[in-house]
Amino acid sequence: PGTGIHGSRQVFHGYRPTHKEHLMSDTTPRHDDHPVDPTAPGYALAPAPMKPSDERTAGMAAHGVTLAATILSSGFLGFVCALVMYLVFRDRGPFVRSHAANALNVQIMAGIVMLISLPLMLVLVGFLTFGAAVIWAIVMHIIGAVKANNGEWWSPALTPQFVK
Repeated sequence: PGTGIHGSRQVFHGYRPTHKEHLMSDTTPRHDDHPVDPTAPGYALAPAPMKPSDERTAGMAAHGVTLAATILSSGFLGFVCALVMYLVFRDRGPFVRSHAANALNVQIMAGIVMLISLPLMLVLVGFLTFGAAVIWAIVMHIIGAVKANNGEWWSPALTPQFVK
């Protein structure tokens, strides 16, 4: 037998199945041989909750950064930005999670309208609905950023709660 995962010789003392598909080497450690140490390198601890003022700032940033991406990309990168903000801040506090989820919900709804608008562009009405979706998303993010900065809970108009 070779060396184990910690550099010392380890011998497997547990049950060894005889079926070929389940063979284990002598150096394969069992789950209970090495308990998980959450302070060991490679293990991330849960993020610390934010102070209320930081939650307001992050909630405003969730809308503000998504707003900037929506404007700069004509609505196409707003979803990616809102998703990243949601994934980064969803465990940091209920207020920032709510506003990050709202930003993502606005982008999902705008994305649905934009996708429906693409085939409608063949009959020219899609250009109007596409523009309306982008403008609606911009207005919702401005309102959301102001509400988050004021510390107000808010749910955007005409937006189902896809993400909570």
